Amino acid sequence: MSPAATATAAVSPTATLSAIDPAHKDMANAIRALAMDAVEQAKSGHPGMPMGMADVATVLWSQFLRFDPENPAWPDRDRFILSAGHGSMLLYALGYLSGYKKVTLEELKKFRQLGSLTPGHPEHDVDMAIETTTGPLGQGISNSVGFALAERILNARFGSDLVDHYTYVIASDGDLMEGISHEACSLAGHLKLGRLIVYYDDNKISIDGSTELSFTEDVQARFRAYGWHVQAISGHDPAAIKAATEEALKVTDKPSLIACNTIIGYGSPKKQGTHHSHGAPLGADEIKAAREHLAWPHEAFVVPENILQSWRKTGSRGKLESAAWQKRYAASASRGEFDRVMKGELAPTVEDAITKLKQKVAAEKPKHATRQSSGAVLEALLPVMPELIGGSADLTPSNNTQVKNFGPVTPDNYGGQYIHFGVREHAMAAAMNGMALHGGLIPYGGTFMQFADYCRPSIRLAALMHQRVIFIMTHDSIGLGEDGPTHQPVEHLASLRAIPNLLTFRPCDGIETAECWELALKNKNRPSLLALSRQGLPTVRGTNTDNLSAHGGYILAEAEGPRQVTIMATGSEVSIALDARQQLQKAGINAAVISMPCWLLFDEQTAEYRASVLGTAPRIAIEAGIRQGWDKYLGDNGIFIGMTGFGASAPAEKLYEHFGITAMKVIDAAKALV
Repeated sequence: MSPAATATAAVSPTATLSAIDPAHKDMANAIRALAMDAVEQAKSGHPGMPMGMADVATVLWSQFLRFDPENPAWPDRDRFILSAGHGSMLLYALGYLSGYKKVTLEELKKFRQLGSLTPGHPEHDVDMAIETTTGPLGQGISNSVGFALAERILNARFGSDLVDHYTYVIASDGDLMEGISHEACSLAGHLKLGRLIVYYDDNKISIDGSTELSFTEDVQARFRAYGWHVQAISGHDPAAIKAATEEALKVTDKPSLIACNTIIGYGSPKKQGTHHSHGAPLGADEIKAAREHLAWPHEAFVVPENILQSWRKTGSRGKLESAAWQKRYAASASRGEFDRVMKGELAPTVEDAITKLKQKVAAEKPKHATRQSSGAVLEALLPVMPELIGGSADLTPSNNTQVKNFGPVTPDNYGGQYIHFGVREHAMAAAMNGMALHGGLIPYGGTFMQFADYCRPSIRLAALMHQRVIFIMTHDSIGLGEDGPTHQPVEHLASLRAIPNLLTFRPCDGIETAECWELALKNKNRPSLLALSRQGLPTVRGTNTDNLSAHGGYILAEAEGPRQVTIMATGSEVSIALDARQQLQKAGINAAVISMPCWLLFDEQTAEYRASVLGTAPRIAIEAGIRQGWDKYLGDNGIFIGMTGFGASAPAEKLYEHFGITAMKVIDAAKALV
């Protein structure tokens, strides 16, 4: 039996403290002191968690975590994720103490200041030992499922000589309260991700006070129900921390939760164990008292050389393992392909596959829903992109996200290319972020666009972290029909376009869908979201194989004579705009149609290009969503044809008539403008 308790139990956080090794004590207190000092200097921050989890972090980093500060991006390093991102000084202190060159003492002194590398919550930077951006609670632990899954998928492909590492997490009460943690940890248990080890900072304190106010479930029983291996220990007993970690490493078919009973703000005589140490500086007098209590007589930001060298030896421990891996890597026959996928580069065959598909669609001119067109793109890509790993939140047939003969990832076989995420949209998005951050994979995942709101925090973080994650959102408008307003997105395009750095695509046919997929793959530093139709749409593009969607907006059909009106549209409304143009031409009104599959890309074009596309004629916009955002293109006198409220339950064609999103409405608007 493990020396760590394995049954649900309350473990004293002060167990066996008298037996603590002095070297460990000094190393842990260095973290506590730096956290106190940086928060005090910034006059804001969270000292409590770093002080409470310093013992756990010291044992993990000094005895188990495989990392090399001189080669921070070593592909087979263990990943450490601070899900409780408010305790960022724990991570910054670890980076500085263990020898990451980018994490200097000066940067610690600039904690939370403009332009520093040490913001209030950690922002992704592998050179600083920051594997993912955390702070919004629940995101980091959910990212970790993607990290651990990516490790297993790549291990199945490249073998243990190249991919053989663990993902370690420190998570807080708040992380485990968040709904996303339930989704993600349930999925991790189902997939038997035995390379995932989570240290739960069970300090029983939240901002409002004791967790007894709102969080009284049996967390350990909950994780056992998920299929996790669970232990409970004192988070201030280095021997117990070590023993529990060793026990977790023996478990190969279950992720591990180590519940660490800790004292928040450990070492602060008046504030430890209370919410007062959570999110505010301790104050000069309390810091002085804490120094005395911890037997840490050193001035602010001073770490004695002998203690610093103990930490630096920890940092150099990974050199041998990194060097051994380099030898295996140099001898590997898979080295070239491993390099390509870890660098995120596309094989030349990808562009060829897209071009051939566009030519096929142009020749056959099918009337397909763009969700079907997206499925056709995947059929072309998956044979030439083993790194493309997809899935759906239990909507596979509706999202068209799985390709025949490309099997699923299962607990018994990580060699598949498809993940059944279950009805876990938020966890799916966060796990995809983790997979992208890990490197070596390009993740995509599908759900209905209405449920983009369930994914939104993770979509936003993908954009903030500049990660190539592809979100497939089908059933993108009232065009989904009978399911009604609960499932019909109307405000979603506007809200998604508002996220900086997110490429929101709404293609109009199979050719634009292929182009948008190509752009999503080629943009290594941006996430993409494809808004796709349920209803069939005609092929409106010709044989031009240039990626016109790369401009964001372009002239799909110019006016037959001096332009009198410009009709702008996206997605399923482009064919309506073309129908209106044809009828207007018969009525003697020269109209041009502009397809605008991606506003962000269009806005990034030169002013001259945008002006040449939009022209000077009066403008009409047609989109089965709300008006918000269109006015920057419409100008003062433009007319918008679209939604002003929620949809209704009826066949799609009836809804378009009911809400006035028709060619006739466009014609009437054009006549009013000319």
